[in-house]
Amino acid sequence: MSDYNRYTTGEQVASDCRSSIENKTVLITGVTSGGLGAGFATIIAPYRPSVIILAARDTSKAEETAQQIQSIAPSVVTRILELDLNSQTQIRKAAKEVLSYEEHIDVLVNNAGVMGPPFRLTEDGLESQFGINHIGHFLFTNLIMNKLVAPGKSARVVNVASDGYRMGPIRFEDWNFDDGNTYDPWLGYAQAKTANMLFSVSLARKLGKVGLVSVSLHPGVINTNLLRYDVGASVDAIVKWDKLQGNRSYWDGFKWKTMSQGVATHVVAAFHHMISPTENNGSFLSDSTVIIPEDIRCWARDEIEAEKLWKLSEKIVGERFHY
Repeated sequence: MSDYNRYTTGEQVASDCRSSIENKTVLITGVTSGGLGAGFATIIAPYRPSVIILAARDTSKAEETAQQIQSIAPSVVTRILELDLNSQTQIRKAAKEVLSYEEHIDVLVNNAGVMGPPFRLTEDGLESQFGINHIGHFLFTNLIMNKLVAPGKSARVVNVASDGYRMGPIRFEDWNFDDGNTYDPWLGYAQAKTANMLFSVSLARKLGKVGLVSVSLHPGVINTNLLRYDVGASVDAIVKWDKLQGNRSYWDGFKWKTMSQGVATHVVAAFHHMISPTENNGSFLSDSTVIIPEDIRCWARDEIEAEKLWKLSEKIVGERFHY
């Protein structure tokens, strides 16, 4: 693992992790063709996972990815799951479907998300980035926990975050930006990505003792369909925040990655043996390596912040999860 870096490809890591991928059941959210979720699925498919469950709001897009997987690895079973992270009602319906599956889920990759949109609310009245990227995955993951944690079995939950978390912590008293009056898309993105990281910290702390592994990751900057708004304006806006906040290493813009280089960190997080219930659990990965705590802003790794977010998230979804 120490040999991996920002240029490491997903194919290289998947080959290294072939024994860990084989016969696994993997559930991935956000699997539109051309995105990271689909890229991850197609790169691991040749190494014979038993089932790849493709969860998406638009099932026709998931079907396209399933067809790509079948053309690469015909022996791999694919299954489509309708999952709309914008709606807690629909999330609960999707979770019930997952609980009806026969298989234990070995790896859950919470990959779906939105990035830097104009202010809008989810069906449940949440700022969309916080509601979809974090609360939706928080609810879905906890509702299917019986498929992840079982006697004698282990599982991994991978939360796809971003180093964009650096722009801000959780706004515990005002996660909806005063109903949009103080909204900035990149501070909203930062809050959501910080939440993804703290969610992994909480899962590792609460459930590591029963075999659950959870990590978060920054895939890098990749030109995917997530960048649906004006890319140039977005980069300028992020650099402005970095200058205001003194994040000097980001002032010259971004170093772009290929899809394969971005997905490499997904594969490490999901399958590499250097991550276990007792080693690097709850950690944050970037460039296919584990980032040391000293290099992570305190608000995205602090256990007190993580527990505050857990309780806030339970309040928002109206349900307690006792672990």
